Amino acid sequence: MDLFNYSRRRSSVVNIGATPLGGDNPIRIQSMTNTVTRDTEACVEQAIRIIEAGGEYVRLTTQGVAEAENLKNINIALRSRGYMTPLVADVHFNPRVADVAALYAEKVRINPGNYVDAARTFKHLEYTDEEYAQELKKIRERFIPFLNICKENHTAIRIGVNHGSLSDRIMSRYGDTPAGMVESCMEFLRICVDENFTDVVISIKASNTSVMVRTVRLLVSVMETENMAFPLHLGVTEAGDGEDGRIKSALGIGALLCDGLGDTIRVSLSEDPEKEIPVARKLVDYIVGREGHLFVPGQEAVGFDYLSPARRKTKSVLNIGGNHVPVVIADRFDGRTNTDSRFQPDYIYAGAHLPEFREKGSAYIVDETVWCGEENTFPAFNANTADADIELEKKLDTNSSPLKFLFVTYLMMTSAVITALKKHPETVLVSQSNHQNRLGEHRALIHALMNEGLKNPVVIFQHYFEDEAENLQIKSAADMGALIFDGLCDGIYLYNQGLLSHSVIDSTAFSILQAGRLRTSKTEYISCPGCGRTLFDLQSTLARIKESTSELKGLKIGVMGCIVNGPGEMADADYGYVGAGRGKVSLYRGKECIEKNLPAEDAVDRLLNLIRKDKK
Repeated sequence: MDLFNYSRRRSSVVNIGATPLGGDNPIRIQSMTNTVTRDTEACVEQAIRIIEAGGEYVRLTTQGVAEAENLKNINIALRSRGYMTPLVADVHFNPRVADVAALYAEKVRINPGNYVDAARTFKHLEYTDEEYAQELKKIRERFIPFLNICKENHTAIRIGVNHGSLSDRIMSRYGDTPAGMVESCMEFLRICVDENFTDVVISIKASNTSVMVRTVRLLVSVMETENMAFPLHLGVTEAGDGEDGRIKSALGIGALLCDGLGDTIRVSLSEDPEKEIPVARKLVDYIVGREGHLFVPGQEAVGFDYLSPARRKTKSVLNIGGNHVPVVIADRFDGRTNTDSRFQPDYIYAGAHLPEFREKGSAYIVDETVWCGEENTFPAFNANTADADIELEKKLDTNSSPLKFLFVTYLMMTSAVITALKKHPETVLVSQSNHQNRLGEHRALIHALMNEGLKNPVVIFQHYFEDEAENLQIKSAADMGALIFDGLCDGIYLYNQGLLSHSVIDSTAFSILQAGRLRTSKTEYISCPGCGRTLFDLQSTLARIKESTSELKGLKIGVMGCIVNGPGEMADADYGYVGAGRGKVSLYRGKECIEKNLPAEDAVDRLLNLIRKDKK
């Protein structure tokens, strides 16, 4: 793994109908229908909308044999209308359904946690080595006949592990850990290798972006040790809708794509499926655009653990670094002050002119040449100008501020700058890059600090020219993802030279930190995208819940269409709203089911009453 230079991981090729995956093929985009799979017409029409939006695979839920058998009719209808896009069957709980689906779909997704293992109890169960081995034997005995059906019908498979559906058996030995998720996948992959079945795609997903990224990194490492190179399907489950869904997806998926991992992606939004496609396309195009960039001569820091990174140890300078949450820096160069009180920047960079009227709740940064020691203001130095580094130490020596900022690029990290920083630990670096692969340069700068033993905090400066909020959300989240998950972020500064308001830019910065589980500024919603298993109107329900709870900062609320991933995927949510049957909903407090099988028309009010009662 080259941390500083982008190139795609070389995976094996998987044949999926007329659209192969992996190898030198482009990163494929896909989505999933939310129509009832027994309704041929509805599925065909929605599949066409996905395809015409740019979807290269279409997945449909097949919760029963009847749904699996109807894939034949859906496939025929699409082909008769000239659409050759491969169909993917999504199977949970019933191996027999997978056997049938393999006859009519170009790919079948199975969930290891649901395939043979008994239904989850979410209780800790003990397995002896003998009992554990016996369960593995059961998997082999049931899985091999399925592989034989796939071989005969030229059907590919996806082994799709979800954080929320790990079996009790895996949980008993590995706990709720990335290692457990990886092993859940590897049990099935090893059988595929033994049976010489190579048309296999892998996915490991979670609603927690940190868990998702760490687990995929570990999976790739484990596969490499066992000489496997299967392609990867990337996604963040239950990402939600709107700004949150886009940022959360771009942060997790983007972090992996930036490191060259991933062969197909799905952006799972609680919106109409076809709306996922343009978001996914923007994300992929933005990242693969850095291919062939100028070489970044970074040197990995001794002791850095890519597979299990910890937050970089830094000196606390006022409220930056140390154990403090990452800060947000913004600017108001245009003179506008349209802000949202939920997303008040910690610092505002004012450049050469300190405004007469300052925003309450924010400290100000001004250029060191005009800084006069005003209360709650701090100087900024620049190491990116000619000969600036030569005078830097002297300027820092003569400035009395307890907090100083230094704008610097990787290429300006000269020996003189390093010497000055060693003498002045109160200096916070603002890392800048205009490189085609800006991630590589930001990483290189921070790793250089670590190799020098420097503990100065680092704020990441990201520069954009965007007029659409969605574009800023996708690009900035993708650029920040790996830095956040590597533990290298003490702050973020989004600078946009476009038409977007400051409130949009500020909100994006805070939302990125929340999506990375670094700082909470608003209510978080863990919401599935919906599929044919969804048992209520998910989009309208989510909108109603958000409207009534959006001001409850720090609260996590899960809104899940069915029980498949419900309790497990929203395991760290404070409250859960889960489809329990057609028109029925169960409510959860944490993992505990509080009320079962409520009528859907009453369930939102009951959830809100539960939250209000607990807050008293």
